[in-house]
Amino acid sequence: MRPEDTDGTGGNGLRVPMAWLATEYVADELLRTGDLMEPTTLEFRAGRDALALTMFLCDRPGEAPAPAALPGSRVDELRTLTAYEGAWRGWICERLAEAERGTDPGDPDLALARAAWRWLEETELLAADLDAIGPGSWEAGAGPAADREVRIWTPAWQLGLPLGHLAVHLC
Repeated sequence: MRPEDTDGTGGNGLRVPMAWLATEYVADELLRTGDLMEPTTLEFRAGRDALALTMFLCDRPGEAPAPAALPGSRVDELRTLTAYEGAWRGWICERLAEAERGTDPGDPDLALARAAWRWLEETELLAADLDAIGPGSWEAGAGPAADREVRIWTPAWQLGLPLGHLAVHLC
C-alpha cells in the first residue's frame, strides 16, 4: 500500500529527489538539443552530469530550474561557471560541502548530486590529449602522416565540463 504523505514532512513516505531529477532532465535536454554527442556515450553522461551538478548547486537551496528556456542571466552564469579557465572543480567541492552542512543528511537530491560528483571524479575516460597537440607539432614537420593521436585517461568531469559549456552556448 502506498503512503499518502510523500513530501518528507510526515509519515514514512518515500522522499522523491524532484529537484535533482528536474535539473538532470534540463541538462539532458540541453545536450540533446545541441546534438553535440551521441546520447548513449559515456561522454554524453559526463556532460549531462557536469551540467546538472552545476545547475543544481547554483540553485541550492532553492528549487530546480524550469524545463523551459533558461533566462539570459542564468545562461550567463552557467557559461561563466563552466568556462575552461574557471575553477569549476573547486567551486563544486565548496558548494557540495555547503549543501551538506545546510541540508538533512538523508536528502535524496543531495545524495544523487554526490553520486554524480563521485562518478565524474572517479571515472576516467580515454580521450585525446589536447595538451600534446600544440602549434609546434605542425611546424616541426610532423604533418598529418606522422600525426598520431595521443590519448590519455582523463577524469570524466574534464570531458563533460566543456561539453556542458558548449550546450549552454547553443541554448
